[in-house]
Amino acid sequence: MIFVNTQDTNFKSNFEELLGRGKMDIDNVSSIVGNLINEIKVDKNKALKEHISKFDNWTPHADSDLKISTESMSKAYDNLDEKLKSALHTAYNRIKVYHEKQKPKSWFDDESNGTILGQKVTPVDSAGLYIPGGKAAYPSSLLMNVIPAQVAGVENIVVCTPAPENQVNELLLAACHLCGVKHVYKVGGASAIAAMAYGTESIPKVDVITGPGNIFVATAKKMVFGDVNIDMIAGPSEIGVLADDSANANHLAIDLLSQAEHDEMASSILITPSQKLADEVKIEIENWLVKLPRQEIARKSIEERGAIIVTETMEEAIDLMNEIAPEHLEVATNSPFELLPLIKHAGAIFLGHYTPEAIGDYVAGPNHTLPTGGTAKFYSPLGVENFMKKTSIISFSKKAINEIGEECALIAKTEGLTAHEQSVRVRLS
Repeated sequence: MIFVNTQDTNFKSNFEELLGRGKMDIDNVSSIVGNLINEIKVDKNKALKEHISKFDNWTPHADSDLKISTESMSKAYDNLDEKLKSALHTAYNRIKVYHEKQKPKSWFDDESNGTILGQKVTPVDSAGLYIPGGKAAYPSSLLMNVIPAQVAGVENIVVCTPAPENQVNELLLAACHLCGVKHVYKVGGASAIAAMAYGTESIPKVDVITGPGNIFVATAKKMVFGDVNIDMIAGPSEIGVLADDSANANHLAIDLLSQAEHDEMASSILITPSQKLADEVKIEIENWLVKLPRQEIARKSIEERGAIIVTETMEEAIDLMNEIAPEHLEVATNSPFELLPLIKHAGAIFLGHYTPEAIGDYVAGPNHTLPTGGTAKFYSPLGVENFMKKTSIISFSKKAINEIGEECALIAKTEGLTAHEQSVRVRLS
């Protein structure tokens, strides 16, 4: 773990190392992913089955083996513990209510000369949602991807998730049933992205692909972008914490570890003007680590990519955190809303001592699919708009084109586009 003061002589180099946190070396896997994508484009289901046999250790024999039955999803839901079922419903309802407020509206504007300008907002026809498997299963990710697509009005939703040893997490299946998803396939990695981008005999081509994944998934999404739209290219999980001496060191330590336990590449960064708090958090991290079932993963993450930075002031701490632009940002002070105007870059901001990042992962309501690796400077969280598109509406009356058509024609003439010029002039009185 980097434990540094901004006044230290080596601070600049340490901070630059943080800015490069968890970067995925896409170049190293691009040729592998490119080959997988091409195999899916050419051989479709045949290639899918070969990839599943190679990477997930089971062999689908018939095309129907790729799809998860709605009966198995319904059964998983029925068998769910009632308290867990209630928790899933709470998450579903809160996420749905939040995302319904995001839905953009079509609009029209009438001008006095008869011009009508506007914007028509429509959902995409189909969406492909990737839900990770492997080290852990994430039913919450299913909710966070399916619900905004449904709120947007997407008619055809396809879900792909890996099934190592032909096993799918029962809670994930139950979440699929809760969301009413009908088309779920046991396909993972770059193969799933390619299948949704280009289509196979079993998996239909979609218009947009969303959802997190490992470096192979991220690389595949980057490669198919343009043939389909994507949400973002997400990297390892990360958390930033801004705190002063009013914060509870024990709470902050476990908050930092909540991201470290995701995977070894995760980043957990505390920035504070309180040396006392920094020292206490460092001790509490070790106290918590020995209690975690995923201690090995969390320890490697904290040791290799964790950081505690002590600043002179809170303003300096905020400036550094804006440069980092973390995926998740906790503000652990007594008056967090006073600092909010100073915070420019973060995927999601958690304000106050009783708002741990984990509450946002599951039941708060906002989406937990967030930009990572500093991309919060230009990317937004996954939302309803990722599943919608805007179309411009233009209607001119004869009076309107007579008023400004000559100026339009002049610009077209200056650009040397004669047909453009004349298509306007032939309509002028």
